[in-house]
This record gives sequence, C-alpha cells and structure tokens, in this order.
Amino acid sequence: MSRLCSSRFERAARKLGWTRIAGLDEAGRGALFGPVVAAAVVLNPKRRIVGLDDSKKLTAERRAELSTRIREHALAWAVAEIDAQRIDAWNIYQASRQAMTAALAQLSISPDYLLIDAMQLDVLIEQKSLIKGDARSVSIAAASILAKTYRDARMHEWDAVYPLYGLARHKGYATPDHLEALRLHGPTPLHRYSFTPVRDCTCWAADATQTLLPIS
Repeated sequence: MSRLCSSRFERAARKLGWTRIAGLDEAGRGALFGPVVAAAVVLNPKRRIVGLDDSKKLTAERRAELSTRIREHALAWAVAEIDAQRIDAWNIYQASRQAMTAALAQLSISPDYLLIDAMQLDVLIEQKSLIKGDARSVSIAAASILAKTYRDARMHEWDAVYPLYGLARHKGYATPDHLEALRLHGPTPLHRYSFTPVRDCTCWAADATQTLLPIS
C-alpha cells in the first residue's frame, strides 16, 4: 500500500459524507525536556497547500514556510501543550492524547471526522488512526508541521533561560551533548523526570544553580 502523503484519506471521508475533517498530530513525544505539543488542523479543500509532508522530512525553513501557509489557509487550527510535570504524572502516551484532545477542543470549527497519527481519542467523533499518518495524510502532516514549529519556538525561548543545555540545537531530545549537559549539571525543573536518562542524573552542579530558575 502506498504511503505517499496525499489527500486520499480526506477524499474517502468526504465520499462517506463527512465534511469537517481534522488532522491531529503531536511533537516532542520522545524528548527529555519540556512539553509535548499537539496540533489540530481542518484544511480547506479549496485551498490546496503544496508540499505538506511529515515535519521530520522537512527543513526548518520549509516547515516555517508551510506553517505560515497552514495558518493562513486552513479553515481552523489550534495548538495545545502538556507540560513535563503532567507528563511525569500521567506518562507520555496519555499526555500526548490529552494534548490532542485539548487542541481539538480549541478549534473554531467542530470537526465531524478525525484523522489521527497512530492514536485513538476518547471523543464522540468518528475517527481513523493511521500509522505513519504524518507521512500519508495531508491533514495530519499539517498538524505535524504546526506542532513541530510551535514546540521548536518554545525550545528557543527556554534556551535563553537554561543556556547550559543547548535546547535550541537539540530541542530537548537525547543527543550526546544534551546527555553530557545532564551529566554535568543535572536536570532542570522542566526536564521529564520519569524518563530514564533524566531520572539517572540526580547530581546538581553548583555552577548551574543560577540557571535553574523557573520563568516568572
């Protein structure tokens, strides 16, 4: 079965009578730092956006360009985040579902059909879960792009607060330099303590204390 990103799932849903189709995806599920972010997008079938695809396949410049087009041309879009503390309390799977549900609730249009990347939501709306959905459905791809660009922007903001960790470079993921920073300085209050690499870093370095402050 072809997995090229296209509007075939949206067209199939419309043939069955659904008219307000929302795509949902998340970003940051595997990161060690910060929130998981979800987006919901209802594309306008009359305003095609060329180049929609899995956000991980796109350059940062291309994601930024497409993010602007999505926000301008979609019928509705919304973004929501779940912070690290709630991720630790619930687990990342449930936090991702809650982020998607929150994004869905914020849409200015009530969808009647959902296309979701590899997940089911506890909502009374017809839905279809697609494995690798962000590379197969343009609606999910659009949500993937919005979630990724929003979260990356948040990581740039936090990089100024916690400069020892390189958040603007690795976006909170478990890269060698991030793991080395954790080893040297210990985790910040916004790291995910339920994730093993963070949980194992229990030593706090004295020279990091002035950076480990929450934003007021």
